[in-house]
Amino acid sequence: MAEIRVRFAPSPTGYLHVGGARTAIFNFLFARASGGTFLLRIEDTDPVRSRGELAQIILDSLRWLGIESDEPVVYQSDRHDRFRQVARELVECGAAYQDFTTPEEIETLRRESQARRESSFRFHADPVKARADAPARLARGEPHAIRFSAPPEDVEWNDLVHGPIKFEGSQIEDFVLLRSDGTPTYHLSVVCDDHDMGVTHVLRGDDHVSNTPKQILIYRAMNWPPPEFGHVPLILGPDKQRLSKRTGATSVGEFKERGFLPPALFNFLTLLGWSPGAGDREIFTVEELKKVFAVSGIQAKSAVFDVAKLEWMNGEHLRMLDDEQALDYLMEHRGEVPVDRERLRRLWPMMKPRLRLPRDLFVDHAYFFSDPREYDPAGAVKHFADANILQRLREYTDDLSRVDTFEPQPLEAHLRAWCETRELSAGKLIHPIRLALTGKIVSPSLFELMVILGRETVLRRLHAALKFTGSP
Repeated sequence: MAEIRVRFAPSPTGYLHVGGARTAIFNFLFARASGGTFLLRIEDTDPVRSRGELAQIILDSLRWLGIESDEPVVYQSDRHDRFRQVARELVECGAAYQDFTTPEEIETLRRESQARRESSFRFHADPVKARADAPARLARGEPHAIRFSAPPEDVEWNDLVHGPIKFEGSQIEDFVLLRSDGTPTYHLSVVCDDHDMGVTHVLRGDDHVSNTPKQILIYRAMNWPPPEFGHVPLILGPDKQRLSKRTGATSVGEFKERGFLPPALFNFLTLLGWSPGAGDREIFTVEELKKVFAVSGIQAKSAVFDVAKLEWMNGEHLRMLDDEQALDYLMEHRGEVPVDRERLRRLWPMMKPRLRLPRDLFVDHAYFFSDPREYDPAGAVKHFADANILQRLREYTDDLSRVDTFEPQPLEAHLRAWCETRELSAGKLIHPIRLALTGKIVSPSLFELMVILGRETVLRRLHAALKFTGSP
């Protein structure tokens, strides 16, 4: 069997969206699983919307995910002469023609179509007349486009995801190949590029299904073998509508900034519309996915982007890192939090089972790094309201300053013995102590927390809480 060659071809008109990243991942894994070749192409023929800096950002985002081209990246903007050559060949073989219709004339035809209450407007010219008129109009220098003359035959293909798909020939209009300014349209450039790059399989989003019959017609006219096509359902937002910025869609770069791990996002996007088959396993390394991926596992229905599941998956991948890698990751995403590596090294064993993202440590558990600025209101009402308990808390604080061994087990034994001699439930003190140290009613093990904070910080925060309550 011939080598499988696939490509991902983003347009540099915006950042790399998660939908595009998933398409890249599917193509990349298909190539790796089949021993084939993965290619990258930047479709930058639109001089108005394309931006070079965005092309580099897209490539950087793909590289962050671990995706790079096996051959030099192709830039469509370098290939305009090739596109014009193929357009001329299509005119010469009778598959296309010079079209001198003005935008105003096309708009008139469109309105006439609407007046006839036709379901949609499809432009068709008389190609014989167009070719007969062309020499004189070309001699006069009249602006013109080059249009493909769509034949009446139906176009069908066996889609790798959806199975047989058929378009009636009557539904395909004469479409533009070269605009009047000489720039190529998407249909012409993508077919030329895929053919010249030797692409054997095209995996792309469902929004390209309507483009496929036009591209197959170009392949036929040029006597080029078309690739196999597979169209992946679009990703939906939580509202089951197409994923958009309004419903939380973000670029790959934004997920990177939020602290997601590359293999976690890679893992999540792979399973977003693809299934490995039997079993309910969800956590895979990239290397494992390279071995098990198959196009047959791509599902024909849309998947919903669940950020909560992605966060859970990130936590699972975080726990797969060795300790030094985890510390590197946390240090990289600590932001402005004043913490050194050794403090994180002490925190990591306690927090490892709890973390999903850096914010879980540096925001939700900010009390590890700075004194609480406020106390949970409900907790304050419940644990800071009893004058007798506050008096006991003050006595315990004074006694704590004289404890010899500031380690978890001795601290716990001391507190429980201290409470027992006063016929006081240990919980009566544990909860207000936790609130005083963290500002929260829930935290990791209180006594491990006290050791990590250190005696001086613990005493300072206990005194601050007593002052807050107005306790004498």
